[in-house]
Amino acid sequence: MPSVCLYFQIHQPYRLRRYSVFDTDRHYFDDLKNAQIIRKVAQRCYLPAGRMLMELVRRFEGRFRLGLCITGSALEQIQTWVPEALEVLQQLAASGCVEMLSETYHHSLAFLYSRDEFRQQVELHRRAMKRVFHQEPRVFRNTELIYNNELAAAVAHMGYDAVLAEGADKVLGERSSNFVYRPPGSGSVKLLLRNYHLSDDIAFRFSNRDWPQWPLTAEKFARWVHQIEGNGQICNLFMPLETLGEHQWSDTGIFDFMAHLPAELLKHSGNDFVTPSQAAERYAPASEVDCPQAISWADTERDLSAWVGNAMQSNALNELYKLQKPVKESDDEQLLADWRRLTTSDHCYYMCTKYWADGDVHKYFSPYESPYDAYINYMNILDNVRSRVRDGKNL
Repeated sequence: MPSVCLYFQIHQPYRLRRYSVFDTDRHYFDDLKNAQIIRKVAQRCYLPAGRMLMELVRRFEGRFRLGLCITGSALEQIQTWVPEALEVLQQLAASGCVEMLSETYHHSLAFLYSRDEFRQQVELHRRAMKRVFHQEPRVFRNTELIYNNELAAAVAHMGYDAVLAEGADKVLGERSSNFVYRPPGSGSVKLLLRNYHLSDDIAFRFSNRDWPQWPLTAEKFARWVHQIEGNGQICNLFMPLETLGEHQWSDTGIFDFMAHLPAELLKHSGNDFVTPSQAAERYAPASEVDCPQAISWADTERDLSAWVGNAMQSNALNELYKLQKPVKESDDEQLLADWRRLTTSDHCYYMCTKYWADGDVHKYFSPYESPYDAYINYMNILDNVRSRVRDGKNL
């Protein structure tokens, strides 16, 4: 019978305020909007979802387990504006049934542009997990599940036991994501691949009344998981925690579905829940997965095109990372903190032009009227960062 590895991601970026070419204010972030959004999402998702997960942990007395990862930007905002939500997350981490995972502190694309900055952000995140949740993560998930062979090698060198990635068909071929794998030449590090079919049934299709499987019930979903028997050892269900209450609103029945799912899954003899590190420890790799080109969990392409798919995005990222060296040499802690917040991948995601006219998910998440507005706003801010470096002022 397959084990179920349930993993939730929590992330919120620091959204930028509207910044004109004539603006000289060094405060780039929209505190009012950020506070409003984090409070809204906490009321819809983090508080009710966290309390529900805690109730499931208690009800099943250790048999219900999961992984959880929170970015540094989300953690800071929750600490500042909704500390009651942080208390719930800390209770989960202290339960012994919730494993905290590691990633880049600022949910950045640093691995693609600066390995040194990547390592520094991972270390910042690891320290935060130890300080706030009293755990030292053993499993790594990169921003947006961006992964390739080089990332696996870097993760192995940093001492992690396992890394999460998308179970992309173009990498697996005819193989199933329902096994543990190993990357080529990366020692003992294990590779846990997301079952995107079943994960997306919850994360994206749950409330779609045109979907032939609507309505999705816990009993039906448990049957689908049970059907993995004989063609897999583990079902990796990876999704944003915001699925519960924010992306799928409460009135869709998502909380009721999730509250009943563990019992339905555990009805089947041999089914159990494992954390990511338990999955890596329990199961031997079925084979090697070679992934020379970067993949992600975004869009149907599952590549990097959501962040680096057009000239605006490429230009913005190149200009951003050109500033890395002079910003760090300035010894200006506030300037470095601002620059690192600007590395958050969402800023480039808002510049994505794929499918924009069709009202797709990119438009849903963007606070801008168009990708071009996002680009202009961001570049105006980079110009100000550049001027702060040039002036050499301790602002």
